[in-house]
Amino acid sequence: MTELFSNWINWTPQLFKGLKVSLQLVGLAMLFGLPLGLGLALLSSAKSWVPRYLAVAAVEIGRGAPALVVLQMVYYGLPSAGLNVGAFAAGATALALTTGAYTSEILRAGLNAVPRREVEAGMALGMTQADIMRYVVIPQGILFAVPALMSFAILIFQATALAFTIAVPELLARAYRVGAATYLYLDVLILAGLLYLAVTIPFGWLVSWTERRLGSHLG
Repeated sequence: MTELFSNWINWTPQLFKGLKVSLQLVGLAMLFGLPLGLGLALLSSAKSWVPRYLAVAAVEIGRGAPALVVLQMVYYGLPSAGLNVGAFAAGATALALTTGAYTSEILRAGLNAVPRREVEAGMALGMTQADIMRYVVIPQGILFAVPALMSFAILIFQATALAFTIAVPELLARAYRVGAATYLYLDVLILAGLLYLAVTIPFGWLVSWTERRLGSHLG
């Protein structure tokens, strides 16, 4: 047991570097995926059938394709189309696309949860439909969706482990690198799992706290 803890102490700095990369991937995926998801949510509720069906098709394809497949398509497929991207950029792009597809449904549900009376109040004040959407529906809809979006961020953090398949030096890749050098795969993977839990469990508590605060506020 003493040797195990000693190894963990020696491996932790290297795994922390991988954890930092994993968190960077999450940040970029949410940064670019959320605006994409909001755009798809708005288009899927459009009155015109052309953008609506195109958005619905994009969402269904994005939600139906496994994140690993999207990752492989971006990393190996784009170069064949003349777009060369690095492993980190490919990982961030693929996770952003997956984020956009899934969060579009979360955001659409949030937008639909805005009470009709709020829209009617805006109309009574003479606001245009664009202004009502911009200043009334979207801000409140995003607020309704915050807990679900935070929960999804945990799933994307876990999905960053898939970037190991394209040699992004994230947490799992670093753990495998240590395992390959020491042949102590179980020991280092347990440490990697504990680092994942060190992020997901506190963030899960934060999600629960946010749900309670928003519930009392909105109630």
